[in-house]
Amino acid sequence: MTGAKKIFLVEDDSDIASLLQLSLKDEGYEIIHEANGARALEQLEKHVWDAVILDLMLPGVDGLEICRRIRQMSFYLPVIIISARTSETHRVLGLEMGADDYLAKPFSVLELMARVKALFRRQEAMSQNLRMEAGIITVHGVEIDPLAREVSLQGKTLDLTPREFDLLYFFARHPGEVFSRQALLDQVWGYQHEGYEHTVNSHINRLRTKIEKDAAEPEIILTVWGRGYKLAAVNAEHQS
Repeated sequence: MTGAKKIFLVEDDSDIASLLQLSLKDEGYEIIHEANGARALEQLEKHVWDAVILDLMLPGVDGLEICRRIRQMSFYLPVIIISARTSETHRVLGLEMGADDYLAKPFSVLELMARVKALFRRQEAMSQNLRMEAGIITVHGVEIDPLAREVSLQGKTLDLTPREFDLLYFFARHPGEVFSRQALLDQVWGYQHEGYEHTVNSHINRLRTKIEKDAAEPEIILTVWGRGYKLAAVNAEHQS
């Protein structure tokens, strides 16, 4: 199918892989499947992909290492982790490695389809925003380059995950506005789903450790009790 999004499915369970391949193809996506982690790394380097659906427990090379290697690439590639590792620790670790989303097995195929669609919608919306607002934004001494997807603080480049970048960029474009966790899920993650508000909390906490002088006493991303979060109001500078 010409123009179809090309998704790389890395999953060693043949039954799950077959089900996901059929479901994704029915939605109009082009799907390539690989069961071995080491071979998956080779495929990632040889071809251009629009997204990766990645299991964690793989023969050869595990999914976390693959995710880490993806984030070392010079371009942004969306990653959804699917894993039987259901603990909060594994979820946070996957997100810290740079995954855009994390679904614990067993999961609903419809839920995964919704996450994939939301991922592409958010990516397209971000691309449109970048085309309209290509200038660097500076807020509270934090410099955000949306085209290069780079953030620096006092001249030092910060190592943000893709989702942390998107979250900070969203706040920077709406200084002083208060957003609930559900609103942030919708605007930044691209979907609303009850039970995932803690994901917003954990991302904001990690982002604070990277941009605040004291994450325990934040001055940039503020908690508005009973309402949500906001970026402390500033006159954002847009530089060309």
